[in-house]
Amino acid sequence: MRLILLSLTALLLLVQFPLWLGKGGWLKVWDLDQQVYAAQKKNDELRARNSKLASEVQDLKEGTGAVEERARYELGMIKDNEIFVQILDPNTSPPLQEVAAPVKPPPKGKAPPQRKKTP
Repeated sequence: MRLILLSLTALLLLVQFPLWLGKGGWLKVWDLDQQVYAAQKKNDELRARNSKLASEVQDLKEGTGAVEERARYELGMIKDNEIFVQILDPNTSPPLQEVAAPVKPPPKGKAPPQRKKTP
């Protein structure tokens, strides 16, 4: 009786092994399900991005409003007879502007130093 019970238990374990760990088992199905979910999420993000880009292309093709907006914000352009006013926060320092260093003229009577030519 004991031998039959052990053999039936071993047979049950052998049947369960492919169900859980084999090809097409529950773990493999769960892993594939997670991959499908991740791919669907990525596809949704890409669809949203594509629709945004498509609407931007449509705006650029049809009207001048999008071109004007881009020129204003990205290039800092303004229209003729338009006044540009920039309001700065009093708690922050003004933006630094790059200023070229003044060039000293050579002293009178002396020629400017010449650079050596390298071959």
